[in-house]
Amino acid sequence: MLRFAPRVATRAAVAFQSSHVAAGSAATQALTARWMSAAAPGPKPANPEFSSGPCKKHPGYNISNLPTAVLGRSHRSKLGKERLAFAINETKRMLGIPEDYLVGIVPASDTGAYEMAMWNMLGAKDIDICHWESFGKGWFADAVSHLKLRDTVDVTEHTAGYGELPDLTKTSKDRDICFTFNGTTSGVRVPDGCDWIADDRTGLTLCDATSAVFAMNMPWEKLDVTTYSWQKVLGGEGAHGMLILSPRAVERLETFTPENRPLPKIFRLAKKGKIEAGIFKGATINTPSMMAVEDYIDALAWAESVGGNEGLIKISNNNLAVVEKFVAENDWIDFLAKDPAVRSNTSVCLTLDLSPEQIKAFVALLEKENVALDIGGYRDAPPSIRIWCGATVETADVEALMPWLKWAFDEVKGN
Repeated sequence: MLRFAPRVATRAAVAFQSSHVAAGSAATQALTARWMSAAAPGPKPANPEFSSGPCKKHPGYNISNLPTAVLGRSHRSKLGKERLAFAINETKRMLGIPEDYLVGIVPASDTGAYEMAMWNMLGAKDIDICHWESFGKGWFADAVSHLKLRDTVDVTEHTAGYGELPDLTKTSKDRDICFTFNGTTSGVRVPDGCDWIADDRTGLTLCDATSAVFAMNMPWEKLDVTTYSWQKVLGGEGAHGMLILSPRAVERLETFTPENRPLPKIFRLAKKGKIEAGIFKGATINTPSMMAVEDYIDALAWAESVGGNEGLIKISNNNLAVVEKFVAENDWIDFLAKDPAVRSNTSVCLTLDLSPEQIKAFVALLEKENVALDIGGYRDAPPSIRIWCGATVETADVEALMPWLKWAFDEVKGN
């Protein structure tokens, strides 16, 4: 899908108005009405895209800038493998992933990557599964309902409601631990450092970090399996997942074969007791979209231009700070995550002093005004809104959005 930046349209509108304002033409008036409500509280965000996935493209993105030499070529060709390997190596470098960890591109986004890990590795030890929002709950359901792990090992559920964290210290270092680093649908993340994970653990940690990688510091020494997707913090395209394995995770793959558990081809990470090393060098299991690969490489290059991983984290934190200031100044809006220490700086979830139907009207009104698109809360979450604050969203746009939230609230509350 081609994207045309609202910033370009805004500049066009301003230029048009500047050259025709004296004439006071009907066309000028219509154009002005299109971009600015009569009761507008201020300028609109230059880009109204605040979706929590797929997320906004990075500033300056232009699809025509993507290299095309690899398009129409086999992903198994020398060039194809080089581009895939480059994407892997740049990921590892930018994220500061330890040298002895493996990074691979796998099918089916973060979901495919995490399911792949679960189906290959779980069942060797008892398991603690921690969840506090819909995706983590889904991993628990798959573990007990589809993998039927309770038939062979103990599976303990550690859970909390939306906006809260369970007591993660109740997990055991001698069990495998499954958890979500950042709850995309609740706006709740684990605390910095993951100190609740033991350094001398015997079990593995399986971390779904899809809306955390490139926005939060990842304590790699605590993480044995980490997954994410391109379409979150970097604003890449969908359908591809990233799988990051520690040496301990590789050992599990090479020493544990689940009994009576057939694995489809796209899930197979080991063969005859050895890991499929090619996956982590660019020899993907199935055919990837090489255009999506180039799009991801382009996003990595942009990330480098704004300061790399630390620069991305800083932008996300700045965006969250704008929302925190606004919430502190308005008593009709609040964070779903009350504790600032576990508050997400990407998927920022907010409750409003409105009924569920009024919240739907609030979201629809901002979309109609072309101020904020796709900010409705997740379908399983409490009635709320969700504003993506990852680094591809410019802080100036978050600042411009805030007065419009108050405007929309007053409009809906008044009606």
